[in-house]
Amino acid sequence: MASKIKTGDKVLVVRGKEKGKEGKVLRVFKKVKRRDKEGNPVYVRHFVVVEGVRLLKKTVRAEENQQGGFVEVEGPIDISNVMLICPNCKKPTKVGFKIVEEKGLRRKYRYCKKCKENIDLISEKEVKDNG
Repeated sequence: MASKIKTGDKVLVVRGKEKGKEGKVLRVFKKVKRRDKEGNPVYVRHFVVVEGVRLLKKTVRAEENQQGGFVEVEGPIDISNVMLICPNCKKPTKVGFKIVEEKGLRRKYRYCKKCKENIDLISEKEVKDNG
């Protein structure tokens, strides 16, 4: 299944303490299972790490080649709290998928629901003739 938000996309945070901040997606975590106190799986969540958003302080030990101390690291945000910024119209938008058949190929695109322009090509398959 294709993802609506991918690594490298520019996104806007629409909910939470970091609301209004923009940044590039550094990493996407799919299907992170949470467990209750007994260890039973409760729900599945999708997270993204956005550059410059939700900075956490992490303690690092000193090693031969680096100094110890505190380092700021981006923390994960729930994928439902971010919205893709369309590279064509430069506005935060919902993402849709459309399949186009042309010249014996079936192509699947991500597209902006505001300006109806294609964002990128997801997959391309050859169509077999039944006849």
